[in-house]
Amino acid sequence: MAIIRLSPACKDYLWGGTRLKEDFGIKSDLVPTAEAWVLSCHPDGPSRLPDGTTLPDYIAAHSGCLGTHCAGVSDLPLIKLIDAKKDLSIQVHPSDNYAQAHEGQPGKTEMWYVLDCEPGAFLYYGFSQAISQAEFARRIRDNTLPEVLNAVPVKKGDLFFIPAGTLHAIGGGIVIAEVQQNSNVTYRVCDYGRLGADGKPRALHIEQALAVTECRPPQKQFAFGGHLAKCPYFTVDVFSHGFAEECGPDSFVSLLVTEGSGRVQNGDETVTVRRGDSLFLPAGSGRYEVSGDCTVLRTFV
Repeated sequence: MAIIRLSPACKDYLWGGTRLKEDFGIKSDLVPTAEAWVLSCHPDGPSRLPDGTTLPDYIAAHSGCLGTHCAGVSDLPLIKLIDAKKDLSIQVHPSDNYAQAHEGQPGKTEMWYVLDCEPGAFLYYGFSQAISQAEFARRIRDNTLPEVLNAVPVKKGDLFFIPAGTLHAIGGGIVIAEVQQNSNVTYRVCDYGRLGADGKPRALHIEQALAVTECRPPQKQFAFGGHLAKCPYFTVDVFSHGFAEECGPDSFVSLLVTEGSGRVQNGDETVTVRRGDSLFLPAGSGRYEVSGDCTVLRTFV
């Protein structure tokens, strides 16, 4: 088996909607379905193979399937489809050093690729101006933090690279694909006073956020070398047409279909795919080809 079709773990966060099921064919009994973890080895929600076993189970049984660039499952990126029907909290993620010391898992650098959005949709991406940590703390207390955030209107196809320490929030009416480190550490700074399922305000993490947030505007240009995004944790490309590449011994390949339908061939094996499908090719699978009228996000390390 060279082409592995994965089923996602899904999350019913209160800000989610129904588009992952309606538009992407994600199978879930959750209402709402806010996130689908389409490539995941994280214990909070591992992806599953057709036989019901988890992706971590498969990796443990097939030495070398992640490739020489991955020392283990902690190095495998976590890839999500996210349907933000409502605004997400204003939040930040820690660096590796802070997260390992305080949370026992990796930090979280991530990227967002906008798959669709409603007219007028926007997101928060870092600060619009440099501020002091004291002002950051004061604005959290005064509920004036959005006044100094970088509110960015979005359109389909936009890319946002979000290093750890960058304050951010996805706005309502946006559907994105997210590629991130294998971490589930989020520090909420502002949640608009919303109540959780228990009827109580959701927890904020002010002390941690003050310790890890970069209080300055994000870098305007990143050098991705022709890729959609590239960093030590993942490399991502987008193809809006058929393509053929090699899956060598250095890394697995993840293919996420974000539009249309088509076929993926590897050796004598061919599978049909449609929007929302997630495939995993183990390292060393050799040449593979994607054909048909489909858009695909390819991720490797």
